[in-house]
Amino acid sequence: MHLRFFYRRKYWFLVIRSTLLGILLVILVTGARSALGEILPDGPQADQPQKSTASQPVPNLVQDQDTQWKLIFNSQFSQGKLDPNQWVTCYWWDNQGCTNSANNELEWYLPANVQVGHQGLNLVAQKQTVQGSDNHTYRYTSGMVTTGRSSDQLSQPVKFAFQYGFTEVRAKIPKGRGLWSAFWLLPANNDSIPEIDVMEIVGSQPNTVVMTLHYLLPNGVRSDAQKIWTSKVDLSQGWHTYAVDWEPDFIAWYIDGVETWKYTDTSHIPNQPMYLLLNLAVGGTLGGTPGPETVFPSTFSIQYIRVWQHASAPSMQSLAGR
Repeated sequence: MHLRFFYRRKYWFLVIRSTLLGILLVILVTGARSALGEILPDGPQADQPQKSTASQPVPNLVQDQDTQWKLIFNSQFSQGKLDPNQWVTCYWWDNQGCTNSANNELEWYLPANVQVGHQGLNLVAQKQTVQGSDNHTYRYTSGMVTTGRSSDQLSQPVKFAFQYGFTEVRAKIPKGRGLWSAFWLLPANNDSIPEIDVMEIVGSQPNTVVMTLHYLLPNGVRSDAQKIWTSKVDLSQGWHTYAVDWEPDFIAWYIDGVETWKYTDTSHIPNQPMYLLLNLAVGGTLGGTPGPETVFPSTFSIQYIRVWQHASAPSMQSLAGR
């Protein structure tokens, strides 16, 4: 009888101890996951927009972590509308809308196609026939934004420009033949070259990213260097970061914090202030003609655009508008 009571008491002691250990293990694992979620960068499968809780977010780099950066531009589109102090909705030749005829694009960019929603900025391409101010008929409209100038402010500085630094966008691209998403940089003096294409993705190949540096040769001939990078996943199915680290001696391209290409010919690296552009083109030399399967409206969604510089870099106040 005493032995039976001892073993019964020992049995219940073991059950209670196991239960308590199980609860403690769950608490520890949950806490570890929560901590890791705050430390680790977003993975390539991220499918939800991530709101930064840091007052001073840092570049999504996997190398050079000891570099001291300062955040000089941060647009998160959290005000419910586009900030006119940071952005314009067409190229500097805007005339009640605009297009890029040099690329044989099929859309007419309109401010109404630039929308700010709960997930950030949306550049919306629609199947919509309009008469452009250039007297051409366009079968599609779409949206774009730049930190450059509008046509009525050509004598004013650009909204924002920088010379050297790290710029990153977190975005979700649309899928479909004829759609052409891009994030790029152009000179603040309104020249068309040099040009840094952080990313270009056509909707018919949503796992392929085109990264390009356009420059002039000494004889004035336009040339370029380019990298075509293929992802293992369909980039239209989630949110991803696209970035460049532009330095005097190199330009490095990043996707989801991983370096994908580095260009080191310093004779071609831009050495002048440049401004930011994001657009969703329809058709064009790279996008191709939309097919019957292409869904309209289609949206290029942007959660944020940020620019950092090294802490020792000069103030941007002296660079904007040059």
